[in-house]
Amino acid sequence: MILEDIIISRVRVKILTLLLTNSGMMFHVRDIVRKISEEINAVRRELAHMEKAAMVTKEHRANRLFYTFRKDYPLYYELIALVGKTSGFGWDILKQKAKLGKIKFAMLSGRYLRGMLRRSSRDVDLLIVGTVVLPELAHIVKGEEVRRGRELNYTVMTEEEFVFRKRRRDPFVLSILSGSRVMIVGDEEDLVDGL
Repeated sequence: MILEDIIISRVRVKILTLLLTNSGMMFHVRDIVRKISEEINAVRRELAHMEKAAMVTKEHRANRLFYTFRKDYPLYYELIALVGKTSGFGWDILKQKAKLGKIKFAMLSGRYLRGMLRRSSRDVDLLIVGTVVLPELAHIVKGEEVRRGRELNYTVMTEEEFVFRKRRRDPFVLSILSGSRVMIVGDEEDLVDGL
C-alpha cells in the first residue's frame, strides 16, 4: 500500500511528502515545483486546496509566497506516520522486508521522521526486532544516510533478547519505548506489552 492509494492526487502526495519530511521548513512555490518535478499550476492548485483545508499556511516574504505544513492540523501526526511508511526509509524497509529476514517489529522514532535531531548520541532512530540479515539492513541504512545527509542510529535485537531486556526493564530498551514512534512492521501494543 502506498499513499497514492489513499490520496488520489499525485501532486498532493508529493507536496505532503516534501513538507512532512521537512517539518517546520518553509518552501517557496518554485522550490516546491523543482523538488517534486511537477507543473507550477498543479502545485499552486494543490497548495490552494491544502490552505483551504487548513493544512498549510502561507507567508509573504519579499514578493514571494512560502508554505509550511501546520503542526496544529488535526491529522498532522497521522500524516507523518503515513508518509513515514509510504515513502523514504520506511517504504524501503517494507519493500525489502523479505530480504531483511524475519522481522517481528520495526519502528522509526518520531523525532527522526519529523527531521529533528537526536537529544543524545544514545537515542535510536530505528529499532528492528527479529532475525535480520545485517548486510541487507546496512545497505538500506547507508542509502538513507546518504539521502538525509546524516548518520542513522539503529539497533537490531533478536526477539528473545528484546523480550528479556524488556522484562528486566533495561534502561536502554525503556528509553526507546518511552519516545514517540511510528511502527513500520508489527503492532505497537505487542511491542510495549508487559511494561
